[in-house]
Formats: sequence, C-alpha cells, structure tokens
Amino acid sequence: MKYVKRLIIVVFMLVLLLALLPFFVSVDDYRPQIAQMVSEKLKEPVKLKSLRLVGLPLPHLIIDGIEVGKAADIKAGKVSVTPDLLTMASDFKIIRSIDVEGLVINQRALDKIPAWTKTDPKAKPAAFTVRVQSIRLDNALLQMQKASFGPFDARVAIAGNGAPERADITARDGKFKASVIPAGEKFNINVQAKGWQLPVGPPILFDELLIKGIATLSDASFSEVKASLYGGTVTGQSTVAWHKGLQLRGDYTVNDLELRNLVPLFSPQTRITGRLTAKPAFSSNTANPEQLLSALKLETPFNIRDGVLQGVDIQKAATNIIMRDSSGQTRFETLSGHFAMNRGTQRLTDLKVASGSLAAAGNVTIAPNKALSGRVYAQVKAGTFTAATVPLNVSGTLDSPLLLPTGASMAGAAVGTAILGPGVGTSVGAKFGDWAESLFGGGDKKK
Repeated sequence: MKYVKRLIIVVFMLVLLLALLPFFVSVDDYRPQIAQMVSEKLKEPVKLKSLRLVGLPLPHLIIDGIEVGKAADIKAGKVSVTPDLLTMASDFKIIRSIDVEGLVINQRALDKIPAWTKTDPKAKPAAFTVRVQSIRLDNALLQMQKASFGPFDARVAIAGNGAPERADITARDGKFKASVIPAGEKFNINVQAKGWQLPVGPPILFDELLIKGIATLSDASFSEVKASLYGGTVTGQSTVAWHKGLQLRGDYTVNDLELRNLVPLFSPQTRITGRLTAKPAFSSNTANPEQLLSALKLETPFNIRDGVLQGVDIQKAATNIIMRDSSGQTRFETLSGHFAMNRGTQRLTDLKVASGSLAAAGNVTIAPNKALSGRVYAQVKAGTFTAATVPLNVSGTLDSPLLLPTGASMAGAAVGTAILGPGVGTSVGAKFGDWAESLFGGGDKKK
C-alpha cells in the first residue's frame, strides 16, 4: 500500500512539474534563429509570431502565427510539435506528431514546393536524423488561381523507414473523402464524394462520385470512375501524367444526362435541354496546367432525346424563308450526330433532327470565338404532303444563331411562290434554286 501511495505522489509531482515547466523555461528567445534558419532553407522570408513550451498532456512546442513568403503565400494559425523526449539526446530523433491548424497555401506556394523540397547535392550531411511519425492538418485550405479546395482535414501516418503508411483527406462538410495507401512504389487511391462540387474547372455538381486508381510519382491511372449527376450516370477510366508537361486521356460512357443545367457550365451561350447519351474519348497534352482545357481534343457520337434547342426555329426557317427570320426554338424528339473538339474549334457532323413534321440534317462548325458556320437541310411535312428539302446556311454566334436560306434558294423560292403559290411553291422553288446553283457552279456549298 505504501508503494502505491508513493507512486501516486511521484506521478502527481511529475504532472505538476510538467504543468509548471513553461513558466520557468522560455523558448521564445530562439524564435528569430529558427525563423532565419527556415528562411535560408526555403529562400523566402519567414515570420513566427510566438514560440512557447507546453508540458501537458505531453511536452510539446507550439508555434503561433506562421507566415512564409513576402505575400504570406503560406499561413498557419498554430503548429504543435510533440517530440519523443527519450530520443532528443541521440543522433536519431523522433517527432511523435506535427499538428497544424488553419493552414492556408496559395497557388504561388504550390508552384514553389518542388524547388523547396529538392535536395541540394552540395549541402553538408545533417548531424542528426529526424523521423516524424504522424502529421495532422485541421481546417486546411488550398487557394488556387481560379478555385479553392477546402476547408479540409488530413491525417498522414509515417512508417519507421520514413515512407508514408497512409494519408486520409476529409472535407470539413463531409462531402469529400480520399485515401492514399502505398503499395510498393505505387499508391492506391480511393475517392468518395456525395453532393460535392468540382473545385477546378466547370463547377459540376456530383450527386455521388467514386474513383479508384493507382498513382506513381509521375502519373496516375484511374481504372474505375463512377458518377451520378444531373439525373444520369457517367462511367469510364482515365490517365494523367505530369513527368514532362501534363498529359490527360480518358474514355467514358454517358447515359441519360439532363442538359438543362449541365451545358451552361461549359458553354453559357449554348441553350439546349434533353437527355444525353454519348461515348466521349478525350486527350490533352500541354506544358502548362492552365492550358489543359484549351488543348483538349474530344470526340463522341451523341444522341439527345426529348429536348429543346433555344435560339433558332428550324421549321420556321424552312417554311418562311423569304421572311429571313429563324428566331425561336426547335423542339425535337431526337438530335443525334458526331461531335469533335480540337483546341477550341467544335464540329458537329452527321447531324440529324427528328420531331413530328420536321426532319433536318447537316453539319455545323463552332469557331473558338463562338462564331457559327455550316449548312442544314430541312424538310417539313404538312399533312400527307412532304415538302422539298430546303438548304439553310448557319451563321451568327452561339448567343445569337441565324439559319437563313442560300441566295439561290431564295431566288428559286420567290419564283416557286409566284408560280405555285406559298408553301409548296416556296419549298420546291428553294430546292430547285439550290440544285441549279450546285449544277452550274454558281457558288460553293458549305458543309
């Protein structure tokens, strides 16, 4: 019983000593030297607001108000460093944990990290070795040029050989979770998200997202990508490499996506609704990550059902060609074709539109400045009578499209209307005028 009482007294005195230790030992005097040492290593100005020693629950060092860079490219509210005291006198020192609260890293700092972590071959070997067992980030934020990721929490466990055992990232709102687990020289990646918005690029909202893949220090392969969004699904695979520049490739299957709210995220000028089915294959190769989308090449067959194309009325343009007015909207049962995009230029070929009395086909090109060009052949059925096919030139912009007859079509339409009357005479005359233009070389037909 005496030994128990003595042990309790010893423990009490030890706890008391640890609690009172910060009042007798001041480490803030070393703050300028530590800031200067880190500044020389990073070649950036470093500011530390305060430095203090805390004895409980384990002795640890707290650094408040950290700023790195002239414009505070890296900021942290508080960093706690908990050492293994038994190793501090040896050449192999162990840090039990490094806890960082309120870390903020901007794009300039992200760009400098490779240079900061690069080993200097001329540097003298360190007099001792330090191994960190775990790193914890609370309420961290990445601020990129046009987007941000976070706030999030991260946990990194480090093995005895200094290699990471596992890293977990969790958004503070619980909508995003990711884990990275080493497997030899590779890393297994698992991402899960619900109700999460893409932080980079178009702000796509995912109802659910699942990504599984394998990464190395120079590339990553995502063999399983599944997403539920905008009433449909997307499945497929993709690869990304960053050893020399940035390379991106992928192929996916798209089923039943509603375009009403999705299309404006990519092209605000395009106004179309309906449910999309497609099989896109894409690639991009660029030296600058910011040019990834502008260098994108994409091809896919597509089919859109039960939709509306705003801004142009194909049926009105084909039946009232002398009026030179195509404004309005085109309701369709199906709109299909092949879509290709190469460095900003978009081409829609083998277009086919079907909607009750309307049938149309053609090709359209969208220039990088959103200007439209091409030709559509429209045919309108009235009762049991099917009118002749009317050729219409596509022009204007995505924001204000125009669908107008060719010059020869208008001349033929005028003659046909005078001879046979409006309706039948107009459409037959328009077709004859276009045929004559093609036969006698009166003009080049736009495709």
